Amino acid sequence: MLIKKMLMLIFFGMLMLELVGCEAFVRKFTRKSKKSDTPIEMVLVPEEYKGPNMSKEEIYRQYYTYWSTWHDELLNSLVQSASLKKRIDCAEQALKNLVYLRNMLTADGQKSFDAQIARLNDLLGEIKNDPYGSNNNRSFREAEKIKSNIHKGFIYPKIKNYLL
Repeated sequence: MLIKKMLMLIFFGMLMLELVGCEAFVRKFTRKSKKSDTPIEMVLVPEEYKGPNMSKEEIYRQYYTYWSTWHDELLNSLVQSASLKKRIDCAEQALKNLVYLRNMLTADGQKSFDAQIARLNDLLGEIKNDPYGSNNNRSFREAEKIKSNIHKGFIYPKIKNYLL
């Protein structure tokens, strides 16, 4: 009789556990997705940042400094036989800043600037066609000549009358 009562008690206990369940236990050990269900908001209209108002002189000097820095970097990369990618990037950036400087000048100032841009463009072509750097010395001399000519003729005090 005692055994019968024990078996009945165990049976009702198991029945109660089965009916109540262990949902909290199951919930605790199930994997939750790490992705958030909220959609990411997209910006459809870009906003343009308008920097501080600078005078023509400041803008010219800024681009002149950019050009000078990139040209110095080009000279260093030619001396150190840097990678082709580095030499091309330096020459392209220097050329880009020269074009910005040219666009700030009147037609008379642009004519004298075009020769230097053409020389730097030719130098860029030579660098692109020399992947192994065998002509770095010649390119270095040409880059120094270009830098010297631009420093002599296009510093701000000499070019200020030609600014737009």
